[in-house]
Amino acid sequence: MTIYLDVCCLNRPFDDQSQNRVRLEAEAVLSILEMADTGKLELAGSDIIDDELSQMPDVERREKVKLLLGSTPKSISLTATIVRRAAKLQKWNITPLDALHLASAEAARADYFLTTDDYLLRRARRHANELKVKVENPAKWVIQETTDEN
Repeated sequence: MTIYLDVCCLNRPFDDQSQNRVRLEAEAVLSILEMADTGKLELAGSDIIDDELSQMPDVERREKVKLLLGSTPKSISLTATIVRRAAKLQKWNITPLDALHLASAEAARADYFLTTDDYLLRRARRHANELKVKVENPAKWVIQETTDEN
């Protein structure tokens, strides 16, 4: 199984953990990264993730996120096909950056694109039949996956 974590997921462990939702999502992201480390799943990276991380103004946080992510064996380069697909996704009122992430996840043939962005989740659910990747919140995905294993 291949998972694409967007940058808001990768940042979640470094967000203020005082809210239950943030804490649960952070734990879920850490659990997913552990599953990748143990070979239970594969993470897909992309030029879009790398570019977004490089633009983070907080250098210390950027380095922490990069260390947390480590190296992703499956990294998708930005192509004209991804740009064209992203342009189509933007017609659903998805931001250009989120559209590039989604298009990259599709190009990686990821099984799941995980995000903590509620707006993006709503848009993706509305167009689920037109996407080539399932979009889910990381906490919900971890609960679903661990329930399915039992």
